[in-house]
Amino acid sequence: MLGSVFDADDALQETLVRAWRGAAGLREAGAARSWLYTIATNVCLTELERRKRRMLPHDFGPAAEPHTPPGGPVTESTWIEPYPDEVIGTPAGRAAPEATYEQRESVELAFVAALQHLSAIQRAVLILREVLGFSAAEVASQLDTSPASVNSALQRARKAVGSGAPTQQSALRDLGDAAVAAIAARWADAWQSGDVDAIVAMLADDARYEMPPLPEWYRGRDQIRAFLIGGPMRSRWRFRPATANGQLAFGTYLWDDAADAYVPGGLDVLTLRDGHVAGVTAFLTADLTRFGLPPRLGPGTPPAPC
Repeated sequence: MLGSVFDADDALQETLVRAWRGAAGLREAGAARSWLYTIATNVCLTELERRKRRMLPHDFGPAAEPHTPPGGPVTESTWIEPYPDEVIGTPAGRAAPEATYEQRESVELAFVAALQHLSAIQRAVLILREVLGFSAAEVASQLDTSPASVNSALQRARKAVGSGAPTQQSALRDLGDAAVAAIAARWADAWQSGDVDAIVAMLADDARYEMPPLPEWYRGRDQIRAFLIGGPMRSRWRFRPATANGQLAFGTYLWDDAADAYVPGGLDVLTLRDGHVAGVTAFLTADLTRFGLPPRLGPGTPPAPC
């Protein structure tokens, strides 16, 4: 709902403090889930009143010209942040496979980015109804409104968010584990060997490459090739596989002479379509340790098969 794992951490802390203070007023144990989500939703709504929406670079402005190098970062709290997969879902054995599937869909980059275009109430209704499975009557109680208003907000939210494009969960499922693993291995090998032709060959014709907190982004094979040759391909890279937002991802490390080590370059989250890489969102300031990755790699670290 907030588009930021750090804001979510703060909101969770505030939710638990309010729940602790108000626990004596909870009459029925069976109502605890709805009660807690009511508190969490209100905390999020209050936070959204205080700041502007988050976005990805392609919402910030048009694609950069092919040979335009990235400028300075936009450092204010503007950008959507990557979400660690390990915090998705419920304890082992508690969630059905279809529930885990839906939870992963709800944090995919495209869905989170689309949510940011909704009003705060529409965002809350969509998540409470479609992701968390509350009834219209329950959501109406949580938001202190009527079921009719909830259904109206849900209809508007569905219309605004629904793109018709397959989710990453369906794309990954259609490809199958073996094909996804092969794509991951080819992608990592191409970067680690500095083979720009191999990277570009894996891209969809209309692929998008963006790097928050930098506002510049590039579209299409030619633009991305020019950017890679002019910048990233001048460095030596090591990639480590990860997952984020329910999608294929890599922790990236580039060689630093001063540190005599491979230091973090970012977290690259890939969007796949028909076996090609349709999007790369390189979160340059991501804390890789939150995704189970090391803070740096030693000088003797070999290219790793993924």
